[in-house]
Amino acid sequence: MPACHENPLDARRRGQRPRVGFTVLELLITFAIIGLIAAILIPNFLDSLQKSKQKRTMAEIHQTGTAMMAWLTGEIGAAGAGTSTVDISSYGTAITVADLEALLVPNYIANVPSNDGWGNPFEYYLMTSDLLAARVMAIRSPGRDGRYAASNYTFAGFVSTDYDQDLVWADGVFIRWPKSAR
Repeated sequence: MPACHENPLDARRRGQRPRVGFTVLELLITFAIIGLIAAILIPNFLDSLQKSKQKRTMAEIHQTGTAMMAWLTGEIGAAGAGTSTVDISSYGTAITVADLEALLVPNYIANVPSNDGWGNPFEYYLMTSDLLAARVMAIRSPGRDGRYAASNYTFAGFVSTDYDQDLVWADGVFIRWPKSAR
């Protein structure tokens, strides 16, 4: 009579083949466990796929809407600016970086830069008391030399290598900007 735990070599010596593979019961239990795991994981996986599609769609709508608003602001600002001049003093008192950050961070921008590329402080203007005023917002940099050339600017570009020129953005458009010599 064969022992319960016999050596496969002993079985081979008696002309029997050693047991290789799984019994039907072992296979059924394995498939049942795999099926149970799949039944738990597949709905979560499908939900996460839908959630990622929803987030992607929200991000694309937000980016496209922001681009559309930037375009609209540019078109309205360019039409309103024409060849006119912009007087920075018409924007009221400059707003501090801390006050501007309180309005913009984190919903609109990660942080408000306080200095330009040369290390000079930006000047920010935002008329929060009257958002429908003709002049609402402006940003300016004094350029490389750190001195503002004027407070009244004509809508025009300047030679791009003149780094001492003020850079001025007002109400959605650049008023003073570097342009290439083409």
